Amino acid sequence: MSTLQDLNQVLSRKQAILSEQAAGVEKQKKSGKQTARERVAMLLDGGSFVEQSMLFTDAGVVAGSGTVDGRPVYVLSQDFTVLDGAVGAKQAKKTVKVLELARKTGTPVVLMCDSNGARVGEGAAALEAYADIFVHMARLSGVVPMITMVLGPCVGAAAMMAQLSDIVLVAKPAGALLVAGPQVLASTMGKDLKAEDLGGGKTAVEYGAAHFACESEAEAFETVKKLLCMLPGNNLEDAPFTAEEDMNRLLEGLEAGADGREVITALADAGSVIELGKGFTGAVIALGKMAGRTVAFAYTGKGDTCDKRMKKLARFVRFADCYNIPVVSLVDSTGFELFDSIDRQMSVMKSASELVYAYSEATCVKVTLVIGNAVGAMYVAMGGSANADATYAWPGSVISPMTGEAAIQVMWKDQIKASKGDAVAARAELAAKYEAEVADGVCAACEGLVDDVIDPADSRKMLIAALEMLSSKRDSNPPKKHGNMPL
Repeated sequence: MSTLQDLNQVLSRKQAILSEQAAGVEKQKKSGKQTARERVAMLLDGGSFVEQSMLFTDAGVVAGSGTVDGRPVYVLSQDFTVLDGAVGAKQAKKTVKVLELARKTGTPVVLMCDSNGARVGEGAAALEAYADIFVHMARLSGVVPMITMVLGPCVGAAAMMAQLSDIVLVAKPAGALLVAGPQVLASTMGKDLKAEDLGGGKTAVEYGAAHFACESEAEAFETVKKLLCMLPGNNLEDAPFTAEEDMNRLLEGLEAGADGREVITALADAGSVIELGKGFTGAVIALGKMAGRTVAFAYTGKGDTCDKRMKKLARFVRFADCYNIPVVSLVDSTGFELFDSIDRQMSVMKSASELVYAYSEATCVKVTLVIGNAVGAMYVAMGGSANADATYAWPGSVISPMTGEAAIQVMWKDQIKASKGDAVAARAELAAKYEAEVADGVCAACEGLVDDVIDPADSRKMLIAALEMLSSKRDSNPPKKHGNMPL
């Protein structure tokens, strides 16, 4: 066979692949989903996609590389038209090759999941395929950002691919993260539930299994593009710098007790904030820009802090530290939430340890702003000088081992008993006295426990100045294999 004949044969086969199976494509379209290659095209810059192992068609995944806004990225798009995207030895081989190339080149990876699970016909080989993928994803974690888009069913072991990623998006109309198929789960739970109810975007975010619930695949791809523009290519690079906004912009109308989500929006460059996990607990985590540089915002949420809030914050801080993204923490917590069950009490204790560990282990820049209460372990974890490079407080903030109401029961219980008037009023007066004279931010500053008490209007310029000064920070943990995080 001549070289020309050989080339023509390859081109003919590639054209047949690009034409795709009409029946499979029709089925995909009827369910409201895009095809694997259409999804790749929606993400990447036009004409930038370079496909790998194209002739390896029955693997059930489209793999390759391209660019997003001119920056390189690897993509893996499961093809539901090939055995429902089921994972087997061939798909694992193709997937692992991309993950290895991402590690060697320091390039982010976007996985587009649309699979009913394992290729059962392969038996144990299908399990080995998943194990191979998981090992490579775990080793790649913290080296390059991994983003998983759940665009169809993501069942069983396939769902673990999403959980091993840094950021997870679930998109309508068909995206669902499931431990097992809808029929199995419905039978186990004794309810007739659909996949969307069991693991669709809203449900997945509500229970902390995903960060974004998107109304369409198009919305999901736009979100991924924004995220990639926020993140560095790998753990040795800085995040992209954007046009700088005035760092001296004053923040009007803010005072102690303000809503943290509003404060984050005010602190950040206009229109730059991307909140992750909105709807999962009262804690807020978000990526944004300050004077053109990417920062990770972590806000405790008001009131008592529960175990789920602390897990959410801890996971996000570790993610930011992986890629050396500065963490800006906003604290307004009255301490641990107390539950009436032993298992939740123990969970609070373990989660608090996780949060303290995450902040303590993180060597990225850490700047804290107390915007209300910083009571007990929440100050220790997020604002203490051992865990923050710079800590500021607003006037009226409370920094204390416990709330004023609780503290007076320990310190001044005899005075409360001796009060002849209204006991409730007496407690309130003493609590206010404790918070003003013992536990306010000024007292903490006088003791050197916070760096300054600042005018809320100056918060943006003060934090940016701190971030700029700390941008050359170099710190590392003692040589070790890894720490033993209290999971």
